Amino acid sequence: MSAFIALVRKDLVLYFSNRRSVIMSIAAPILIAAFFGSLFGGSDRKPANIPIAVTDLDHSPLSAKVVAALRSDSALTVGELAADEAQAQVKSGKLRAAVTLPAGFGAKAAPALLGGADKPQIVLVYDPSQAMVLPLVRGLLSQHVMQSVSQSLFDNPGGLLTDARARVTKSTQLTDERRAELEAMFDSIARVQERAASAPAAASAASAPASSGLSFSLPFSTREVEASSKPDIKYNSYSHSFAGMGVQFILLMGVDMAVGLLLMRRLGLWKRLRAAPLSRAKLLGSRIASTALIALIVFSVIYAVAFAFFGVRVEGSVLGFVAVLVAFALLTASFGLLVAALGKTPEATRGLAILATLLLVMLGGAWVPSFIFPAWLQTVSLFVPTRWAIDGLDAMTWRGLGLDAALGPVAVTLGFAVLFAALAIARFQWEE
Repeated sequence: MSAFIALVRKDLVLYFSNRRSVIMSIAAPILIAAFFGSLFGGSDRKPANIPIAVTDLDHSPLSAKVVAALRSDSALTVGELAADEAQAQVKSGKLRAAVTLPAGFGAKAAPALLGGADKPQIVLVYDPSQAMVLPLVRGLLSQHVMQSVSQSLFDNPGGLLTDARARVTKSTQLTDERRAELEAMFDSIARVQERAASAPAAASAASAPASSGLSFSLPFSTREVEASSKPDIKYNSYSHSFAGMGVQFILLMGVDMAVGLLLMRRLGLWKRLRAAPLSRAKLLGSRIASTALIALIVFSVIYAVAFAFFGVRVEGSVLGFVAVLVAFALLTASFGLLVAALGKTPEATRGLAILATLLLVMLGGAWVPSFIFPAWLQTVSLFVPTRWAIDGLDAMTWRGLGLDAALGPVAVTLGFAVLFAALAIARFQWEE
């Protein structure tokens, strides 16, 4: 029994002697739990601003009031754009949705609320990859339109109510009793409006009509359109999931390569190679090249499976797709080398690298869509290379965008790769 206890004690001493590894094993779950808790916890947390565009083709007082109400909503960031430009930005992923208020909206919406006219049709173009956005935007749009239309209907004397009363009087589909009830209601509303005009203070106490059996309906209809660059392209959720998980596990493969590099240093292999007439940059550069090649091969196999069994397609530029893969493979190699340069031992490096990888993947939007992040975190994620890599792969696959949409992600990813490689070569220690 004493031998058994001694062996257990030995394992505990060895584990806790590596303080950096112990700290990483504790810090990683704490940081990840705090990250997800901040996203999904607390009923008092305000939702992140959702970027949308509004196109007002009506230019009436009512449509202007709806646009102003959408702008004032804290859950939305609203810009006014032309319909074509707004739809193009939704297709590219820069906006989550685009709302178009049609011509004649102001004239038709209020009568449609009372069921006496054709409903104006609002066009809602949405990003199909953001499944949570559509019902939220749809609900906020209905709320603000209903509030604006009802306010214009009941706050202004005469006008629409007078027209509605006339239609009720002329209607042949209502019974005499029903017609009399509705006419009495309109007359009551008219008296309230007259008192409100002469005594604003009294209007606040009786600003809404009493229930009188009038059935209201949503004063508009909605035509929802998926944003796609080509009519035959349909959103495939596997496209984004393979991009996100591919990025994550390719980075983890780079971590394994980094640990292998440190094991080579522990065995003295790097010291022997340094005895040869080879520069620091050539030795470490060859490691970057081999790791990048392995990463590219692995990522290609992952996408080959996605193409064969999950319906993923490169709907955009094939050249752009390959460029994004190559750029990310180089980033993986330089990232692994940088982690090895910062880590002192293979054990500590593995913990540090896993923590860094998980943070990069989370901030890059591979696990949860970035639009649910707080506004400040959405800005921070733009400085994370994985965000650009995933966006570039999305653009080349299901979004079906051209080569120009890959240039930004490729440039940013390569920029980070060069930065990581330069820091790693400068800081790498040849002896443990």
